[in-house]
Amino acid sequence: MSHVVTIQEPQAKPQVSKIHGHANSGAVHKVSSSRAYDFLYDPLFIVSSEKDHAQANMQAFLSRSRLRKVPRFRTMFSNLIHFPRHSLYWSKADPVPPSVSREWRGHEEKHREALQQLAVTDPSFQMSKVYEDPDVTGKNRYKYFERPFLPFSQQMPLNVVLASTKMQPYTFPPPSTKYPAITSKYTVGTQTDYRDSEAQTDPYSPEYVVCQDSVPELLTLATLTWGRGLPAGQAEVEMIERAREKRAWEATLPSLSDISQFEKRRRMMNEMERKEWAFREQEIEKLQEIRLEVLKELLKKRDKNQNEVNMKRLNAQWSKLQEAKEAKLAKIQRTHVSAIRKLVGKRKNVEGKLERRNIIKDYSDYASQVYGPLSRLGRFPDNNSEDFVVKNHYLDTYEGLVELELCLPEFVTQPRIRSPKPKVITTKAGFLKRAARMDHELAEVHKALLDKKNKVLEPKKPLLFLQRKPVPQPRPPTPTLETSSNEEEDIEMAVLYLQKLLRGRVIQNMMFEGKEKRLELIQELRTTHALQEDERLVRKAEKQMILAFQRQRNLHEHKVLLVENHLAGLEGRVLADMFDFLSKELVRLQEERRIHAFAMLADRQRRMREAEESGRRQVEQSRLREEDEIFKEVVKVHQSTITSYLEDIILNTEENTAEEQARAEVEKMAKEINDIAYEMESRRSQLQSEEIVAELVYSFLIPEVQKESVKEKGPK
Repeated sequence: MSHVVTIQEPQAKPQVSKIHGHANSGAVHKVSSSRAYDFLYDPLFIVSSEKDHAQANMQAFLSRSRLRKVPRFRTMFSNLIHFPRHSLYWSKADPVPPSVSREWRGHEEKHREALQQLAVTDPSFQMSKVYEDPDVTGKNRYKYFERPFLPFSQQMPLNVVLASTKMQPYTFPPPSTKYPAITSKYTVGTQTDYRDSEAQTDPYSPEYVVCQDSVPELLTLATLTWGRGLPAGQAEVEMIERAREKRAWEATLPSLSDISQFEKRRRMMNEMERKEWAFREQEIEKLQEIRLEVLKELLKKRDKNQNEVNMKRLNAQWSKLQEAKEAKLAKIQRTHVSAIRKLVGKRKNVEGKLERRNIIKDYSDYASQVYGPLSRLGRFPDNNSEDFVVKNHYLDTYEGLVELELCLPEFVTQPRIRSPKPKVITTKAGFLKRAARMDHELAEVHKALLDKKNKVLEPKKPLLFLQRKPVPQPRPPTPTLETSSNEEEDIEMAVLYLQKLLRGRVIQNMMFEGKEKRLELIQELRTTHALQEDERLVRKAEKQMILAFQRQRNLHEHKVLLVENHLAGLEGRVLADMFDFLSKELVRLQEERRIHAFAMLADRQRRMREAEESGRRQVEQSRLREEDEIFKEVVKVHQSTITSYLEDIILNTEENTAEEQARAEVEKMAKEINDIAYEMESRRSQLQSEEIVAELVYSFLIPEVQKESVKEKGPK
């Protein structure tokens, strides 16, 4: 190989020939160009001159068949121009074998034509007939596969017409010893990392030899192979036992030569046949039962899978709805918080006065916007926090951690743990220490607190009597504040302040007047308050009893209401399922009828289209046949015209060429004869001249005189 040449192959435009004929085909066929080395191999490929031969040789040498694509593994799947997926290498190997000559065949043909022309005039130049090498397995192989045309005047069967003829076997010539024979098979050794026992699939069966006149029972089991009957199970053992019984029964059968035992043999065979049929029926029933069990298992498995799919679908739908619900609740919560925040902000500044920022207060309060800004106000203090992340080789990679671990002292990686000593809570005299006694007391207090915390409260008793629950008054509508000018707002605020003062003063005067009027009653109540303690206790006990009865009644009504709610929920669920099923069935029935109507309309439309298409197809086929016939006739006319034109050209060319060639040969021959005659005239003597004259007289005059004399004697 030479240096690497990277070439981007342009997309060659293939030669396309449009074939007139079938109108709907519109097929475009690719016409392959001539092969590169046809001027060397093809005897029908004619080159006009030696210059054209050299040009064809150069084109074949520079053809792309000498280029070899070698993929580049780094950019094998690239589509970029500057990163090609393969490179093109120029192959030095010559595709033409050295036995084929690359010279122009025109010199050899001219030499052969000159010899043929001389052979016409001079018999010494006649060439001996050269017999071509048959080369049956080489270039002339196609000549030996032609089947002759066998015309038969009468019909004959195919086996007679196509009968193979007996041919003498062809003996191939011995191979040449010039070149060594190339073997087509090689023995290559293999090596594996596995043992034979690991790669072996079926157990090894050794060869065996059967003695004469003996049939071992083991050979009857030759049909059993590994995986198909071996190792033997219960079914195979039963089959072997039945085969033994059958062989024993066959041994008890009377021989066929005994005619007297023929009926007995027939009865025994019929009985055995009935037993075999019964056994076969039992096997079929067992197989049917097994298939039925398998079918049941498959149905159960299908139902289970379907239930799992339904549960997954329901869970997915439930989770989807739950997510939507949570999203809605979160949105409502955010809206609520935003509205509450706005209301709180408005209530803080009811008067609508603008306040300046108190910088000292902001910086003294650590909960202000200076130290903890809110993200909803557009402040994100943790932006670009990744810039402050410590990036260290020793903390981010395993190798760095290993290096750090090697730098640590031994007591860090291998800590020494000492067992704790038991805590001494007594003194040398045997008394508890003050700290231990304090711990014990604290543990008891902690235990008492836990018991009190985990104590279950007794349920409250329901009330005996009904208690009227006060209905809360509806909230007044939220007042709206109309914007006004600053002067009106100041006047309004002053009026409101004056109203508050007047109302407070009026209420204060009313309370003072009532106190003055009922001063004696107040003093009497103060003196008799201590004497009503017992009655107050009785009233309090009665009140507690009534409240207990009311609570009990409310609890009972609550239970009854829960039961009614559950029953109503069950009834509603059943009715909803029933109505849902009926509505779905109604929708399904309507859809089924509509689909049936659509199918009928589509079928009708399909038939109409098929009828129209068949009519158009017939018209198109008739038109195509007419166009084919017209095209054939036009082609025939063109071919006949071209044939006659070429025949005229060829005949005229042959006549002119033959005339010119004959004239040239005659002139050449006359020139040669004249030269020979002049040379003979210059060299001959008187005796030779007389001999020539005598020969001419003997050859021309004497035969002419004899002819004349014969003619004269003839009529007489």
